[in-house]
Amino acid sequence: MMDSLQTSKISTVFFDLDATLYPAGCGLWPAIGRRIEAYLLQVMKIPENEIPWLKQLYYQNYGTTLKGLQINHNIDARVYLDFVHDLPIETYLSPDPDLKRMLERMAVPGWVFTNSDSGHSRRVLRALGIEGCFSGIIAIEDLKFECKPNPSAYHQALEIAGVSDPTLVAFLDDSPRNLQAAHELGFFTILVGKGDNGPSAHPALDRPHDLPQILPHIFQN
Repeated sequence: MMDSLQTSKISTVFFDLDATLYPAGCGLWPAIGRRIEAYLLQVMKIPENEIPWLKQLYYQNYGTTLKGLQINHNIDARVYLDFVHDLPIETYLSPDPDLKRMLERMAVPGWVFTNSDSGHSRRVLRALGIEGCFSGIIAIEDLKFECKPNPSAYHQALEIAGVSDPTLVAFLDDSPRNLQAAHELGFFTILVGKGDNGPSAHPALDRPHDLPQILPHIFQN
C-alpha cells in the first residue's frame, strides 16, 4: 500500500538508466552483459567456464562486476567502462516521444542515478531523445565508484542532488535489490518492469512513462 503522506512530499525523482528508462527487452542490457564477459575473457584472461560464476559472485558481493574487479584485481575502471559500453547504442534505442513528454511535464527535479558511467548515460539519453530532460546525471564516477546497492552511493547521490531528506525522493529502478537498499534509507521506491517488487518497492510500473499515475501532483497539466 502506498503511503499517501510520503507521496505528497516528493520533491525530487531519481531514475535508474539501463533497463529502466528504456525497455529491458530492447537488447542493449544483454549486449552490455556480453561485453562484460568479453572483457573478463579477452582482457582479464579468465577461463571461459569460470566467467558466469565470477560475474554472479561479484554482483552478489559488490553490486557490480566492476566493483569486484576493482577490489580483487585493481583494474583501471575507465578502461573497463570504455570496453563494456563500446556498443552501437543507436541500433538498440530510438527516440521515445512519449517518455520525453512525460519528463517535460515534471514540475520537480529529475536526476539519472546509475551504476553506469556518464559517457554511456549521455549516449543513451541522446538516443532516446531525452538528453535535456534532467537536472543532471549521477554516474558511477561521481560516486567515487561506489555503486547501488551500497548505502554510500545513495548518500552521495542525495548530496549531489542537494536533497537532505531521502523521504522526499522517489526512486525508479528495475532492480529489487537496489530498491530494497533505497527503501531502507527512506526513499519512495518504484519498481519498473516485470518482477516481484516484494517489500522493496511501494508500487510497480510496467514503464516509467506511467509515473503520473502514481505521483500526479509532481506533474504540470
